[in-house]
Amino acid sequence: MNPRVAASVRTMRLPLPGRGFVVAAVVAGVLVAPIVTAAPASATTYPTWQDVQRAKGDEQAKKAEVDRVQTALHQVQADAAAKSAVAITASEAADRADADLASATQTATSLQAQADDASATAERAQQRAGQLAANLYRDGATDQMSTRIATTKDPGQLLYQLGALDQLSSTWAGVMDDASVAARTASSLHEQAQRAEDERADLASAAETKAADAKSAQQAADAAVDDTQQHSDELYAQLASLQDTTASEERGYQLGLQVAAQQAEQQRRREAAAEKLREQQAAAAAGAGTTSGAGTGGGTSGGSGTNYPSTGGVVVDPAGAQAYARGAIGAYGWGSDQMGCLVSLWTQESGWRANALNVSSGAYGIPQALPADKMAVAGADWRTNAATQINWGLAYIHDAYGSPCAAWNHEMSVNPHWY
Repeated sequence: MNPRVAASVRTMRLPLPGRGFVVAAVVAGVLVAPIVTAAPASATTYPTWQDVQRAKGDEQAKKAEVDRVQTALHQVQADAAAKSAVAITASEAADRADADLASATQTATSLQAQADDASATAERAQQRAGQLAANLYRDGATDQMSTRIATTKDPGQLLYQLGALDQLSSTWAGVMDDASVAARTASSLHEQAQRAEDERADLASAAETKAADAKSAQQAADAAVDDTQQHSDELYAQLASLQDTTASEERGYQLGLQVAAQQAEQQRRREAAAEKLREQQAAAAAGAGTTSGAGTGGGTSGGSGTNYPSTGGVVVDPAGAQAYARGAIGAYGWGSDQMGCLVSLWTQESGWRANALNVSSGAYGIPQALPADKMAVAGADWRTNAATQINWGLAYIHDAYGSPCAAWNHEMSVNPHWY
């Protein structure tokens, strides 16, 4: 492989699962490849094969063409990455809207059932009151019980009649009270049920809108991924032609290069955050301020608060994902003991589910990349493809920790857990 970077750059053998070993560049304190950043696809001018052939005869022209191809590759990756990130967010929002709708529907249904039961209770109370009225009154003018009391000549019978009248009067009052309470309860529950139904209707409309947004975002992401993969295949082939390598080697080289750049940027942010925290603590100790935390822009996030949005196109197959990883780690020189650590690590992080999303941090995928679109350097289909996620995750572990067991040890040494 031809030299690619200045003499100050340290190189190492970086394995790519299933593709052998390729040379990756790691710069001491310097980023040799840009991290994927958002750029509009329309801004990309793709090199042609004629450009590549013309550049091969001159080292300076070839270096310039390599830079041009790499820039085009990063830009097309960024466009697909941005659209895929939007698709994940939209899918999670649609799922949340569906959950809210389901809860509201259950509430409305329950309240309507309670209101119907209360109405039936009120109706039974009214019927009972009517039956008592029929016993107390033969018609609207004649009082049967009063007539019996007035005409009886037996003192014992008189006392019985008076007791019966008192009991009937008490029962009548109680029945009327029950009927009144039941009627008010039924009315209140019907009002609550109507409000719940109105809320359910609003949420149904919102859920429909969110679903449409998610579908649109998914279609845009899918189209961008297809376009990116087509251009990426050609760009990697052009790089291979310029460097006298193979396209698979170039993919591995670029993956290692950009993961190393991501790690360097992540470390820079952590050090800056730590320095800021130290300054704040010193200021607080001197009575000149208060201490507050600062974000670090980390690389991965723990599985706490994980959701699984139904983002279209994702095949969730934990067993299949583990099988792929088991076949991939050997290229890094890792044995079965490392696979055990990797299983533990990503079981805790994501359950080996390709659609795992940490709703608080935004970390995504089997390795819980943070931010999620860091995985775009491994392939445009990182949102849906477990293998692409695993390829990035293994490169990340290799660069950051050296091995899955080292990453797992770090995971368990901090609380909350992360690696």
